[in-house]
Amino acid sequence: MAPYKPSLLLVLILGALTAFTPMSVDMYLPSFPALERYFAAHPSDVQLTLSTFFLGLAIGQAIYGPVADRFGRKPPIIVGSIIYILASLGCALAPSIQGLIAFRFLQALGGCVGMVISRSIVRDLFDERGAAKMFATLMAIMGVAPILAPLLGGQLLIYMSWQAMFWILTGFGVLILAAVHFGLEETLPEDKRRSLHPGSVFRTYVRILSDRYFMGHSLSQSLTFAGMFAYITGSPFVLISLYGVPAEYYGFIFGSNAVGFITAAQVNVRLLSRTTPGVLLLLGLTAAAIAGTFVLLAAVTGIGGLVGLLIPLFFFLTSLGFIGPNSTARALQPMGANAGAASAVLGTIQFTMGGISGAIVAALPKTSAVPMAAMIGGCAVLGLAVHRALIGRR
Repeated sequence: MAPYKPSLLLVLILGALTAFTPMSVDMYLPSFPALERYFAAHPSDVQLTLSTFFLGLAIGQAIYGPVADRFGRKPPIIVGSIIYILASLGCALAPSIQGLIAFRFLQALGGCVGMVISRSIVRDLFDERGAAKMFATLMAIMGVAPILAPLLGGQLLIYMSWQAMFWILTGFGVLILAAVHFGLEETLPEDKRRSLHPGSVFRTYVRILSDRYFMGHSLSQSLTFAGMFAYITGSPFVLISLYGVPAEYYGFIFGSNAVGFITAAQVNVRLLSRTTPGVLLLLGLTAAAIAGTFVLLAAVTGIGGLVGLLIPLFFFLTSLGFIGPNSTARALQPMGANAGAASAVLGTIQFTMGGISGAIVAALPKTSAVPMAAMIGGCAVLGLAVHRALIGRR
């Protein structure tokens, strides 16, 4: 394993790959009301464009993991990027809300390659502490997307149509494809590649899913992040429709929460020089459970109005900056040459839970912030409980 001295080019490419998903999700969130008007669609149908995207992320990662362990890291990224580019074009030209839902699914199938392969590349190059630092760095870069994307989306809506967002995502995909083709080196040697025989893939997945240490970290992370997906799905309605926040200002609130996330990720990098990923992970999970509980209390009681809801929500999302990098590094460290498949399982669990969380929020009555807040609080408490049950103090 190399010491933690990644090149700037590697950081930028991996950061851009991990930004595929937040860019694709966050940029178009302010356009939910515009999509309802354009397609004469029910709000639940518009929210399906988001939960279907999460479903595509879950399915796609399960495919890319074994493929990356067999053919290396670079070829799947190129294929996935091409799918993403074509699907983004389809989104921009979608003739109906059903067409947009279908193309969003395909967009996720292509875009998820960035997350699963970038995690595998980090595992190829660094030990646990170095990987945790690298994941924190990538999460900080990825965190810029939730700041810039909804701000850009909100401002675009003032001067342009919602289609412009998907044209921009198409261009982003083209840039990623060029950067990977010309600037990314293969990190998985030929002698460490795994068979793609169905029996071999099945046995690999069984070993990963039966690993208590891996599953403890994967489930605790995924449950907590499911609360974030509930926020992503529910916040456009809660903030814009319920609390009357103008669509062009929605991005400022969304972005302020991302600032906390980025700050925590950077603090995490510095603290890793003095303590272990396990200690910081438990700190993050505990903070998330406490903050999530206060989000629910604020929604139920209405104390403080919008500000009373946003304050604990900020601390909940900030805690994810400690949870994501440390749980990912710990989960993948023992996986060796199966890092691609393990990364795929981690991502599939995360986005399956996220998709279910978002779908539940979308299906519940839209009369208050309680459905979103209940999902956030419940998922955060469950995440901590699962970690304590399966991992304990390790």
